[in-house]
Amino acid sequence: MNLNTAPQTPAAASAVIGWSQLTAHRNYLVHFARRRVMDPTLAEDLVHDVFEAVVTGRASFGGRSALRSWLVAILKHKIVDLVRERTSHYSLEAMQDDDDEHITPLALVCPHAGPQQLAEHRQHLQRTLARIQALPEGLRRVMELRVLQDASTEDVCEELAISEDNLFVRLHRARKQLLS
Repeated sequence: MNLNTAPQTPAAASAVIGWSQLTAHRNYLVHFARRRVMDPTLAEDLVHDVFEAVVTGRASFGGRSALRSWLVAILKHKIVDLVRERTSHYSLEAMQDDDDEHITPLALVCPHAGPQQLAEHRQHLQRTLARIQALPEGLRRVMELRVLQDASTEDVCEELAISEDNLFVRLHRARKQLLS
C-alpha cells in the first residue's frame, strides 16, 4: 500500500511506505516525543500528526535515509512547531495600561533573583554562619558536620563519639538556639 499521494519517481519507487512499516516505529516515536515534551498525551498527538503528514502526502519519503530517521526528523519539526505555537511574544506597547504611563509589573518580572535579593541572601547567610560559630562547641561541631558539610549521620556520630539519639538532640538544640 502506498501512503504517499505524490507521484513516485523511479529513484523513489523503493521508498514506498507500507502502513505496517510506518506503525512499526510508533513506540519509538512516542517514547522520543515523551522525553521532549514531558506529556504523554501530547506525545501521542505529535506522533499522530507525523503519521497524518505522511499519509496525506505533506511529507514524502525520498529513501535517502533510514525510515526511522526520517520519521524522527518530522517529529522534531512538529515539536519545534509546538514550541513556537505555545511561545508568545508581547510587545511593550501591548503591556501598557490605559493611561500609557505604566507597564504592568507582572509582565516584566524575572524569575531569577535580582542583585538586591542576592545581596540580602548573602547577608542572611553570613549572619547565619556567624550565629553557628557562636554556638557552644558541641552544638557547633554537630551543625558544621551534619548541616554544613552534609556528612552522614553515621560519620558524624563516629567522629564525635556520640549516639544517634544524642546527635539528634544536639541538632535540635542548635536549631532552637539559632531560631531564638
